[in-house]
Amino acid sequence: MRQITSLALAALLLAPTAALAHTGTGAVHGFTHGFVHPLGGLDHILAMVTVGIFAAQLGGRALWLVPGAFVLVMAAGGAAGIAGITIPLVEIGIALSVVALGAVVALKARAPVAIAMGIVGVFAVFHGHAHGAEMPGAAGALAYAASFLAATALLHAIGVGLGLLIGKTAAGYDRAVYRTAGVFVAVLGIGLLTGIV
Repeated sequence: MRQITSLALAALLLAPTAALAHTGTGAVHGFTHGFVHPLGGLDHILAMVTVGIFAAQLGGRALWLVPGAFVLVMAAGGAAGIAGITIPLVEIGIALSVVALGAVVALKARAPVAIAMGIVGVFAVFHGHAHGAEMPGAAGALAYAASFLAATALLHAIGVGLGLLIGKTAAGYDRAVYRTAGVFVAVLGIGLLTGIV
């Protein structure tokens, strides 16, 4: 029963509304918009929560180093986007991040912490660049960026919590639950990549 509860919780957390993170329309400024922006796109929610689950699978220092690396590199990618530096295939990189991170969780990869930080860091560049390119240049930009990073960290924390919950409540079945959740995320990532989702 516990594994069913864990799967249901994972499905609820990983199945938000339609991906609207990169609409390029409407006002984008200030603290509230920055915080809400990453919560409005399926691609970002899946990637960020999955980074947290990956960190929980690794445990120890990875619990904060892996999500921390994502946030820091995402900030650098955002700065590149603000500066107008072109990074090719950003949207494809974002969709591939969902596929790859889902696969990493499904396989319960036991990477050294430095390698795990590098993996999430590569994908964080794309996520950061996409949002940096959309970030306003007005006075609200700093508040927007800070709250965007805070929302990202919150999604990572949800993923870490979910990953730890799976490990604790699905003892003996945790590998199957991780595999199911990872495959679910990877399949959605393929849907994002192909435009089906």
